[in-house]
Amino acid sequence: MHLAYPAVLAALLFCTGLYGVLARRNAILVLMSVELMLNAVNLNLVAFDVWLRDTLHAGQALTLFTIAIAAAEIGIGLAIVLMVYRNRGTSDVDKLRDTAEGHEPVPADTPHSRSEATA
Repeated sequence: MHLAYPAVLAALLFCTGLYGVLARRNAILVLMSVELMLNAVNLNLVAFDVWLRDTLHAGQALTLFTIAIAAAEIGIGLAIVLMVYRNRGTSDVDKLRDTAEGHEPVPADTPHSRSEATA
């Protein structure tokens, strides 16, 4: 088996996933793109394991570990996206930037801001 065929396919899959992460605005599509990138890594691991004829099959073992991590990541990621969608009404990544802490200005006439000024 030539190593070039799976390596080129994995590179195409990874580039497609990278484009999806950078260009998409929907959080679910971003998660799907991350999964595509992880599958490209899995394809490389198995291809190099077969090409090197590893007796321990370390590439396949790492692939199984990566699949388990990807399953946990997609489960937790979808749960977070669903909760954000319920609370905000959108899963658009650009509209969710205001969820970070510390970006909301505190009005100057509130009692909380006066107590911080005197402290």
